[in-house]
Amino acid sequence: MDWSWEFPYDAQRAPVMADGVVCTSQPLAARAGLAAMESGGNAADAALAAAITLTVVEPVMNGLGSDVLALISTNGRTYALNGSGRAPAAWNRARFAGQDKMPTQGWDSVTVPGAVAAWAELSDRFGQLPFEQLFVDAKRYAREGFIISPVIARQWANQVPRLIDQPGFAEAFVPDGLVPGVGERFRLPGLADSLARIAETRGQALYHGPLAETLVAHAQAHGGVMSVEDLASHQSDWTDPVSLCYRTITISEMPPNAQGLAVLVALGILQHFDLSSLPFMSVRRVHLQVEAMKIAFREVYASVADADVMTRQVDEFTSPAYLQALAGSIDPGHASPLQRPPSTSGGTVYVAAADREGMIVSFIQSNYQGFGSGIVVPGTGVSLHNRGAGFSLDPAHDNCVAGGKRPFHTILPALLSRGGTVIGALGVVGANMQPQGQVQIISGLEDYGYNPQTAIDAPRWRIFENGTVTLEHTFGETFAQELMALGHKVELRPRGDTEFGGAQLIHALDDGGYFGASDSRRDGAAYGY
Repeated sequence: MDWSWEFPYDAQRAPVMADGVVCTSQPLAARAGLAAMESGGNAADAALAAAITLTVVEPVMNGLGSDVLALISTNGRTYALNGSGRAPAAWNRARFAGQDKMPTQGWDSVTVPGAVAAWAELSDRFGQLPFEQLFVDAKRYAREGFIISPVIARQWANQVPRLIDQPGFAEAFVPDGLVPGVGERFRLPGLADSLARIAETRGQALYHGPLAETLVAHAQAHGGVMSVEDLASHQSDWTDPVSLCYRTITISEMPPNAQGLAVLVALGILQHFDLSSLPFMSVRRVHLQVEAMKIAFREVYASVADADVMTRQVDEFTSPAYLQALAGSIDPGHASPLQRPPSTSGGTVYVAAADREGMIVSFIQSNYQGFGSGIVVPGTGVSLHNRGAGFSLDPAHDNCVAGGKRPFHTILPALLSRGGTVIGALGVVGANMQPQGQVQIISGLEDYGYNPQTAIDAPRWRIFENGTVTLEHTFGETFAQELMALGHKVELRPRGDTEFGGAQLIHALDDGGYFGASDSRRDGAAYGY
């Protein structure tokens, strides 16, 4: 690899190089993924074991009521799995009349959870281990307890004021009125029981039978309209990724209803600028990337919706002539307004896994916002996402809420290819930070020759929904002032701020094996064998 092997930025992680690698945001989950591989499983098994364990050990960001999107490369082909759920059949715009936007809490923010069905689908098609074996670590941590880390404790505490009054939330996650702290052991026995039922039924328990009926009864008791038919009719879909070549690397993303096109549009615009001629820590580099990202958000948030109803063609977004015209609209000396504010903060986990047979999996699982809707069905440990908040209430928008429809989705796993061969998996958690983080990391790899760990460690910027460009503390006050002089509204964040996402990246090495990199901005780890 023509990478620089210098590590100039603040970091607390060393890269892992091995024949098989698992990276994710919580070390216990990464270890569960590695154990799956050591037991004879492949990258699909490793990703699933890690993801299932994450529902226990990182409950702020995901749970049994989450959605999943995944990209899988194996035997020279790439597959996209859409494990996102649809709106209850009884939802329509009239149900939300008088509201400015979709609810973010309670049952009226809950679409059918797709993660569990996606686990079974991925295991059936590509896994090698028995499905039940993938649950061993998750069930143990739920029943015996896991110890809460500093980052997760902080995220947990931040969500409690917002959700404390939601049905079942306090009972599950604030027992005895006390928010769990750093170093405390936390148990979720109801979740352990639900995991066991799901494992025994290959995921069917969440969609059919007593557990599904319990979920529906809770919904109806608290004003929701989720039905047994909504759960029973759910299915994951296999589809094809959308791709774009940036410099020497091809990036593959999930198609709509996901926001993967935001990465491709931004990179397609930046293709028309010689970023490598600019120092990484230059105001011009950041300005160009921020402006490209603003345009990408405008394009995607104006049009992307459930693929079954979206009127704009996907290939329009990546047309070379169109991207060149968008690039020409950037003023190199002045900031433009943010026309389509991106979504708010989110709660998401990401797993990258690769094995010695060449299978690479890019897997993302999400509550949307931290602890999702706040709904936790008593006795089950099932916490439910709030993906319904991704719908629009604008009747003219393809993403307008309707029964049986998938909402716009922020989560986006990526695969990286060179010369027609998939060489890596990348994900960055954090709602609108996901495409912004991917763009910056990919640029670090391609424009600056950074190795994967350095590309993750490098200082990041982030556009917030109010148009402010936030900068990590490493940029410094002088840099912030110079960026403001171009017309940007800028905020320099303190050291340790967690709003700049958490990345995991696996990249193939020339002589076989992989480079695994995990972000020091989260608790995660890369493990290899």
